[in-house]
Amino acid sequence: MLMSAKNLKTFVLTLAIFLLSASALAQDLKLSDIVEEALKNNPDILASQAKIEAARYRIPQLKSLPDPMFMFGYQNEGFDRYTYGEMQGAQWMFSASQQFPFPGKRSLKGDMAERDAESLEAMHELLKLRTAARVKELYFDLFLVYKNIDLLKSKRDLFIRIEDLALGRYAAGKAMQQEVLMAQTEKYMLLEKEEMLRQKILSLEAMLRATLGRDSRVPLGRPIDPVYRPFTLTVDDALQMADRHSPEIKARAKMLEAANTRLLMAQKEYYPDFNINASYYNRKGDFKDMWSATSTINIPLYYKTKQEPAVLEAKAFLAQAKQELEAVKLMVSAAIQDNFSMLRSSEKLMDLYRNGLIPKNVQDVESAFTGYATGRTDAIVVISRLKTLLDYEALYWSQFAEREKALARLHAITEGLSPALGGEKK
Repeated sequence: MLMSAKNLKTFVLTLAIFLLSASALAQDLKLSDIVEEALKNNPDILASQAKIEAARYRIPQLKSLPDPMFMFGYQNEGFDRYTYGEMQGAQWMFSASQQFPFPGKRSLKGDMAERDAESLEAMHELLKLRTAARVKELYFDLFLVYKNIDLLKSKRDLFIRIEDLALGRYAAGKAMQQEVLMAQTEKYMLLEKEEMLRQKILSLEAMLRATLGRDSRVPLGRPIDPVYRPFTLTVDDALQMADRHSPEIKARAKMLEAANTRLLMAQKEYYPDFNINASYYNRKGDFKDMWSATSTINIPLYYKTKQEPAVLEAKAFLAQAKQELEAVKLMVSAAIQDNFSMLRSSEKLMDLYRNGLIPKNVQDVESAFTGYATGRTDAIVVISRLKTLLDYEALYWSQFAEREKALARLHAITEGLSPALGGEKK
């Protein structure tokens, strides 16, 4: 059955609307998606994972015994002829030897490698959190640029409205040409700012693609508007979470454990290692075969210049690890307090802009428009108030983005906050 022309037109129109809708949806940039992508594909994270695997492979190596040695050779009596079977000292020799470190040395070496691997794992978790925070910061920077472009577009209509009023008043002889030029200049300045913001989009997308591990230059799309989520924790709560969950503190604690193990290992080097050797001598004729078993040990005779300085070196590294752990704790505490104060400050400023300055300036702008239309207000007053409103709205969204970025950094520091810091509209 053939489709009528009317039905065909309806089908084509519906299909076009569907494709346009699908295209628009494909351009949405979701924070959760790109964070997951970064954790899977970021080159630094992948390199860190490979480093952990390499460290884990070192553990069984250090716990293993040294390779055994095998020796074979021939001993001859005299130089004038081959005397095997004719002379008592002519023989083929075979021996095997195995070195045994003093008990406890191998396990300590394995423990050192184990602590090193655990430290790398903690740093790997920190890298993942910092990468996620970096993605969130770039996401909110990109969101802010798009939001500013929206503000410029919305305010451009108001500047066009001023221009139309100025043209009307100029045509009626009630305003000077300067007022028309002033309104047009402000309109073109908005276009200039918009173009600069679009250039910033390209820069932010390039940085975001590098963090995601993407090589494509396809535009990422527009970030979905975040949902404001209350943050109820106190700074003391965040500090306690950092003490329990901070990967950086965990990594330094593992380094301290590794330094303790190195000190035990250095002290263990005062004790000798053993080497056991078994030999077999093959002879011919009337001469019986022989065998031997021997053992050798090394004597730490030069401990004053070897083992003792090694112990002092290990103690110095232990003191360094303790101080680095304390330094990291102080740094984490300072970072939490800094981001916490930034978060609370942004919240207060947002409330000031949203509930005070912006509504007041909206009223001022409408009043100024009415006054200019009736000739009671100059164009410069209308333009000034409109620019002030634009500034306050831009500052509101700037503080919104700064708050979300502070939350992302707090999550990277503590690893204990709610996972949906700076969520998206569903």
